[in-house]
Amino acid sequence: MLGSPWLLWLLAVTSLAAGAQPLTPQDPEEEEDSTATPLRPVPCDYDQCRHLQVPCEELQQARPVPCLCPGLSSLAQPPAPPRLGEVRVVAEDSHAEVHWCAPASPVHHYQLLLWEGTKAPHRGPLLNATIRRATLRGLQLGSTYVLCVVAANDAGESLAPGPGSEDPDGVASPTFGPCGRFSVPPRPSTLVHTAIGLGAALALLSCAALVWHFHLRQRWGCPRHH
Repeated sequence: MLGSPWLLWLLAVTSLAAGAQPLTPQDPEEEEDSTATPLRPVPCDYDQCRHLQVPCEELQQARPVPCLCPGLSSLAQPPAPPRLGEVRVVAEDSHAEVHWCAPASPVHHYQLLLWEGTKAPHRGPLLNATIRRATLRGLQLGSTYVLCVVAANDAGESLAPGPGSEDPDGVASPTFGPCGRFSVPPRPSTLVHTAIGLGAALALLSCAALVWHFHLRQRWGCPRHH
C-alpha cells in the first residue's frame, strides 16, 4: 500500500496536464479588428447640376461601403421635368450657352426644344445623362426664343410646357421650371453703324434745309413771310 499515494499524485498531475490549454500570443491586427467600429455609409458626392456628373450607381461601386444616393422615382414612370438654369447669350457669335439640373428621376438622355416666334419647335440632338451644359448655335440676331429641357427614359419624356405656359407678362420662369425665354440682341458693331448712319442722314438733312433756306429762296425770289 506504499505505492498508492504515489499513484494518486501521478494521476493528479496527468489530469492537470491534459486539461491545461497552451497559451498562444494574440495577433494585434485581430484585436484591432474586433474593437473597430463598422463603417457607416455616407452620402455620395453627387450633384444634380454638375456637368458630366458620374451616375450615382457608379459612385456606389467605387467605394468599399456603398454610399447613399438621392431618392429617385420609379423606372416605370417618365422623368420629372429638369430645372433650367442660366442661359448666357453671346451676341457676337450668335450662340447661347445653356445649363440645367437633373430631376430626381432615372434619366437616359436629354433633349433641347427651341421655339422661335410661332414656328414649330426645333429638337436638338440627344444628350447623354451626364451632360448638364449645351450650346445653341446659329441664333438670329434680334430674335426672341423659348427654350425647354426634356428628360427621357424607357417610360417616356418629361413635360415641356413650351411657349403657351408663360406668366401674364410673357416670360417663363427659368429658375424653377424646365422652360425659359431669352432674346438675342443685335450685334454691337451693327448698333454703332446704325447710329453713325442715322447721324449722317440727320446732318445731310440739316445742311439741305439750310441751303434751301438761305440760297434757293433768294435765287428763285420766293416771297418772305412777315
